[in-house]
Amino acid sequence: MTADIPSLAGKLSDTLTSALPWIWQPLLRLLAQGHPVTIEQLASATGRPADAVHQVLAELPDTEYDEQGRIVGYGLTQRPTQHRFTVEGRQLYTWCALDTLLFPAALGRSAEVESPCYATGTPVRLTVQPDRVADVDPPTAVVSIVTPQQCTSVRSAFCNEVHFFASPEAAQQRRSEHPGGTVLSVADADAAAREIARQRLSQPGCC
Repeated sequence: MTADIPSLAGKLSDTLTSALPWIWQPLLRLLAQGHPVTIEQLASATGRPADAVHQVLAELPDTEYDEQGRIVGYGLTQRPTQHRFTVEGRQLYTWCALDTLLFPAALGRSAEVESPCYATGTPVRLTVQPDRVADVDPPTAVVSIVTPQQCTSVRSAFCNEVHFFASPEAAQQRRSEHPGGTVLSVADADAAAREIARQRLSQPGCC
């Protein structure tokens, strides 16, 4: 593991998941079933009253809802994005490249991932298992990462800047445009994602 991965994971965990206490993993599991999630379902899954669920969701402005007020996305989404995330035959999507590595560890399920290189459009395909990335095509693929100082909107401040690239060379322009960011190999990005999941799931009161 690259020496700065634990530090990077700690910063990202603090910035991106601090507003997600006990609701994070149950919401992911419900969304992964491929159907819109009601407040009542989420309350039942967390063992908390509906009012407490409403209170947490009010602090998460990026949450996606359908016309009936049911949740259809938060990081893991049922609405199409460039990051295709297939779990147990169900076609889902994620908000960013790092999510595709993070969610198999959080869900305890394998996923097939496909996302275009942000620079060239070349498909990047991965098989991500709960404990490792089993396959990467092309093997030179990398992930761009930013570390926002503030994150009122996770999606705009972080997710919209985190992409797959087919190679380090393809990511070079992105690095010049975002000098405060970094580009990680898929292996290092996966290590960071798993550390974020570990920290999130080990917090008191989580899930």
